[in-house]
Amino acid sequence: MAEDGERKLLDTVQHIVQTLGSSDTMTEDILKVFSNYDGRLSLDKIYAARSAAAAGERSMPASPPLPPPPQAAVPGSSARPPVTSMERTVRTLDRQISQFVTMDGLIWADSGDADRFLEAVDDLIGTVQELDAAGTNRALLDRADELLSRCMARLEDEFRVLIERPDDAAPMAPGGFASDGSDDEEFYGGADAYGDEPIPIAKPVTDYDVVIDALSPGSIANVHQISRRMVDAGFGRECAEAYAAARRGFVDESVARLGVRPRTAEEVHASTWEELEFDIARWIPAFNMVFRILIPSERRLCDRVFDGLAPFGDLAFIAAVRTQALQLISFGDAISSSSRSPERLFRVVDMYEAVRDILPDLDPVFSDPYSAALRAEVSAVCNTLGSSIKGIFMELENLIRRDPARVATPGGGIHPITRYVMNYLRAACGSRQTLEEVMEGDLSAGGRAAVAVDPDRPTSALAVHIAWIMDVLQKNLDTKSKLYRDPSLACIFLMNNGKYVIQKVNDSELGVLLGDDWIKQITTRVRRWSIEYQRTTWGKVTSVLQIGGPGVGGLPAKAMLQKLRMFNTYFEEIYAVQSEWVIADDQLRVDIRSAVEDSVMSVYAALIARLKSAPETGRDLYIKYTPEDVEAHIQHLFEGAAK
Repeated sequence: MAEDGERKLLDTVQHIVQTLGSSDTMTEDILKVFSNYDGRLSLDKIYAARSAAAAGERSMPASPPLPPPPQAAVPGSSARPPVTSMERTVRTLDRQISQFVTMDGLIWADSGDADRFLEAVDDLIGTVQELDAAGTNRALLDRADELLSRCMARLEDEFRVLIERPDDAAPMAPGGFASDGSDDEEFYGGADAYGDEPIPIAKPVTDYDVVIDALSPGSIANVHQISRRMVDAGFGRECAEAYAAARRGFVDESVARLGVRPRTAEEVHASTWEELEFDIARWIPAFNMVFRILIPSERRLCDRVFDGLAPFGDLAFIAAVRTQALQLISFGDAISSSSRSPERLFRVVDMYEAVRDILPDLDPVFSDPYSAALRAEVSAVCNTLGSSIKGIFMELENLIRRDPARVATPGGGIHPITRYVMNYLRAACGSRQTLEEVMEGDLSAGGRAAVAVDPDRPTSALAVHIAWIMDVLQKNLDTKSKLYRDPSLACIFLMNNGKYVIQKVNDSELGVLLGDDWIKQITTRVRRWSIEYQRTTWGKVTSVLQIGGPGVGGLPAKAMLQKLRMFNTYFEEIYAVQSEWVIADDQLRVDIRSAVEDSVMSVYAALIARLKSAPETGRDLYIKYTPEDVEAHIQHLFEGAAK
């Protein structure tokens, strides 16, 4: 009886298996369930019964199948749906992937684990896509999506670690893209203070024609494998954000090592010029380093990590570099909007040239739509620095106009405002091409002036601007000359300053800008002031010495003696005062003395000769100043109070 009952039980199991087992895998699962449930239903007995049944079927005609055993009805329950192959696939992938996502260590520490994990990820992505396309099993799709999210979270963690600590990964197999790291040391910071890990920080350089390879080819291959899976799974944006977060630390610390610290516009405006000069001296090489080496290197690395995965590489790139790039740009904006004191011109010109010169090189780096805005920011700060340069020149004009006419320069010498303005403009012309470019108009897209600059054109915008400044200076000097009560000293003052202007124009590029006609005009003014000086100072002296011709109508000896006494008085007064006056230019001093001699010596010598020849005075004539004495005194005029 027992054997008969066991046989009937086996027949019933066979029937259930045939009814529910739609595939070999499912049949295997059902048999395992029965064997675990009852010891009489071991797999060996079930397989033996199936073999006997199959042999009987081949030797006997087909008989109707046994009816299924009756089942007790359970209130409120329904029949369990059959398990599909897709469900079994999800279960299998769940078991495989769970082993990896729960690992404590880095999966990529073992290349075999990494390969198996990526294979499972590929299968899961394909399964999710199939389920989504079928749209018939929402519950299973949700389960697969949840598994995919867990998988992507772990991939993201691995991705960041491989970027931040690439040495933690296992070396690539022979024939792969592994680097021996020999080239990395050149650009990394070398070992840290304890000699343990390399510090991936870019060193300051002077040659900007280099590229920093922050990751070895093997590391790039690893992270590219991950980025491709994340993009395929619809997690491209998360991958880009993870990349940016991992690389941002490298960029931040690299900029920090260049000595640039974040400064708000308020801090910049509140700083002294000495502090800002120090900051600008660091900003210029840092700007070149970041935009010529660091950012292009990040672009290159990003393009390799996200090769063929646009636009996520573009998103990752701009997110990684934007903060530090904007920090540098904001400092340029803050300088542009700060005080426009004339002494700031030269440092602002240096900043402008640094930004302008890198603009053409940025086009291939910021070519995508996501980074085009940053390229526009760089171009904008170049324009604002150019506007600041124009504003500084306007402030120079205002400074000249506001310079008060309070105290006359001793001895009619060169006024400090003249020295300041001329030396300032002379130094500014060291950057003439840049100033021409700025004054001509706004920058074009290529980073150069929209209007071509003719270096020898005295009617250029810069030349006109400088000529206007010179006109403002001359009006200021005219006003200051009125401080002198002696008109002769006012002429000396104007001559001194006019001659100084001519000297500074002739020995610099100011001469090219202002042109020969302008120089001739100033030279004519100096000559006119010289003539005016001769008239106001020596006119009365020469008129006193006029004695008319010899013979009838000539002056009597007594009158000539009176003239001689008047001459001595005038001459002594002039010499006492004007020997302390100053003519700074040697040639101008020689010319003025020669002009005085020409106007005085001939008439004075004639008077002395007439007096000596007159019978009334010839024997007892006393001559205080011989012609030679007068000439010697004239040669000591305009040497200044110190001499």
